[in-house]
Amino acid sequence: MDDLKWEKLSSEYVIKKPWATMRKDVCKMPDGTIVDDYYVLEYADWANAVALTKDNEVLLIKQYRHAAGVVLLELPGGVIDAGEDPKTAIKRELLEETGYQFDDIEFVSVIYPNPSTGNNRCHAFLARGGKLIQGQKLDAHEQILVEKVSLPEFKRLLLDQKFGQALHVTAAFFALMKLGELKA
Repeated sequence: MDDLKWEKLSSEYVIKKPWATMRKDVCKMPDGTIVDDYYVLEYADWANAVALTKDNEVLLIKQYRHAAGVVLLELPGGVIDAGEDPKTAIKRELLEETGYQFDDIEFVSVIYPNPSTGNNRCHAFLARGGKLIQGQKLDAHEQILVEKVSLPEFKRLLLDQKFGQALHVTAAFFALMKLGELKA
């Protein structure tokens, strides 16, 4: 597969802001073709989780997503801070967004959201046994509603295509497979 890799000849940043970083690469393909102006979006890695409370209810969140202009039903999760372990990040995000603490967290998948234009990955987890220990601690621009649904209702919502975020759909399918709720 390495014989398909491109050689990066040069790279320069077009924009470098906290939530928007883009660079322009010039690359050489294995056959010698030069690719000018290949734009890459640099993002931090993300983490999300199918989170089951101690009562076996799935925690879901609703929030407005401005780029798409929609309110979505989602899994809890967020950005992994620089140098932070993905499992540590999802524990932190679960606590901040839902107020629930989880000690039983299992990795289920890692995927690239859009590897043709972006460099980041999304780490998905299955969290079990969550206990409510505090109120939400949201970022300044977050407004998140937390909902609890039964595992059968969660599965129905997924199969009825009620989740609009592709990375969350992927995590949900892998977590349900781990739980034996879906067969490969």
